[in-house]
Amino acid sequence: MRRGPIPDDDDDDAAVPRKGKVVTTTGGWPELLRCVTTKPPPILLDELIAEILLRIPARSLLRLRNSVCSSWRTLISSSQFAKDHLRRSMAVDPALTHPLIAYFARACEYPKIGVFSVRSVMENRPQEPTKVVSYEGRRYRIIIGSCNGLLCLHDEERGEDGFIISHRAMLWNPCTGFTSQPLEIGGVLSICGFGYDHVNDKYKLLAAVSKKSGEPVTTRMFTFGPNSTWRTIQDFPHNYFDFHSGEYLERLAGLYLSGTGTLNWLLYSHSSFVKVISLDLVKETYSQFSLPSRDSDDNLWMEPKLGILRDCLAVCYETKKTHWTVWFMKDYGVPQSWTKLTTIPHHPLLVHSPSCVALQPIYMLKDVLLAIAPSGKFVLCNLKDGSIDLPNINSSNDGMPRLVPLTQHSCTRVFQLYHESLVSPSHFGLPSCSSEMRLIKPSL
Repeated sequence: MRRGPIPDDDDDDAAVPRKGKVVTTTGGWPELLRCVTTKPPPILLDELIAEILLRIPARSLLRLRNSVCSSWRTLISSSQFAKDHLRRSMAVDPALTHPLIAYFARACEYPKIGVFSVRSVMENRPQEPTKVVSYEGRRYRIIIGSCNGLLCLHDEERGEDGFIISHRAMLWNPCTGFTSQPLEIGGVLSICGFGYDHVNDKYKLLAAVSKKSGEPVTTRMFTFGPNSTWRTIQDFPHNYFDFHSGEYLERLAGLYLSGTGTLNWLLYSHSSFVKVISLDLVKETYSQFSLPSRDSDDNLWMEPKLGILRDCLAVCYETKKTHWTVWFMKDYGVPQSWTKLTTIPHHPLLVHSPSCVALQPIYMLKDVLLAIAPSGKFVLCNLKDGSIDLPNINSSNDGMPRLVPLTQHSCTRVFQLYHESLVSPSHFGLPSCSSEMRLIKPSL
C-alpha cells in the first residue's frame, strides 16, 4: 500500500518551527496535522491521511490544496473526496460546511449577488456587524435554488423588441469559484426547482417552460451532465395562480430537502390551508400532503411561509393575530408527524401593518431561530428565553446602492441558504471554467 510523508505546512498562519517543539496549525485545522521537528516526518497510510483531511472545513481545504504535495492536491480535488466530505459534514459534523446566505435584487437588475455568513449573524455581538461580500457577473441572474454547495442561477435572453425569448441556467459553487457552462432551457421559465437525485447521482432542474406568453406550458426535467439533456415529464399539478379556486403557490421555486430528494411548494388559498406539493427527483413523480390544522378564528389572509429547519420541512403561520406558530415535519410526507416547534409572540419591531405574510424561518442553531419578520427585518428568536434580537448586517459593499441597507429592511431581495462544499460541476461531467461570478474587493 502506498505511503507518503506529511509535507511541511507553509500556511502564513502556521507557527514558526522551533527545535524540540511540537508545531500545530491554526485556522481551525485539527491538531492531527502536526509534526515533531526533531524527528523525520511520520509515515501515514493513505486511508488515515484521507480521514484527517475529511475533518477539515471546505474553505480551509481549498487554502490547503494550494500548498501541499501533489498527492494531497489530487485527493482534495477528486469527486469522490468531495462526496465523502459532503456526506460526513451532513451526517456527522455540520460545522464542516458553514451555512451562508446568498441574495440577489428583485426590483433592480444588478448583475451582482451578495453573500454573508449565517454563523456570523447568529454569534456576533451588535457592535460587530456581519459583512456582506459581493460577486459580480456578466449579466443579471437570479437564484433558483441551492443543493450540496451549488447554486443554480438563471438569466434571460431578450430579443430586439425587449421581450424574453429564452432562459439559461448554470451552476456555481461560490466556495470553489467554479461555474458550469450555461444550459439553454429553450423557453420562458416559470415554476422551477433545483436538487439532487441521490439514487442516480444526478443534479436536476425542473422547469415549467413556455415559448411565448399564452402558449401551453411544458414541464421539463433537465439533467446536468457531459451532454446535459432534458425530457418532458408529467405536467406540474397546479398553476402558479388559479383564478377560479383562488389557490396559488407561495413561491415559484421549490425548496430542496436533502435526505428526501424532493422539491416542495406550498399551495395556499385565503379560505384555508391547502397542501404541500412534492416532487420526487428520483421517480420524477408528484405527491401531496396536508399542512397542520388551523383554528377557525385565525387570519386566513396571512400568507404562510415554508422553510427547512434541522433538515426537516417547516411551516410558519400567524395564529389568532397575536403570534406566529412554527411547525416542522418529523417524518417527511406523513401529515400526522407535524410537530409544533415554537410560538413567537408579536413584537413591535417584527410586525408591519398592514401585513399579509407570516414570519419566514431561515435557519436554526441550537435554540436560536434566524428568520425574516413581516416587518422585513432579519430577527434572531431565542426559543429558550423568548428574547428577540435584530442582527447587524453591513450590506454597504454589496454593489446594490438603490436598495435600503439590510439593517433596515430586506425587501426587494430574494435570499437563498446554502452550505459550503467542494462539489464542482466538473465532478459530474459538466464543462467548468473559472467562475463568471467575480468577487468584488470591498472599498476602503
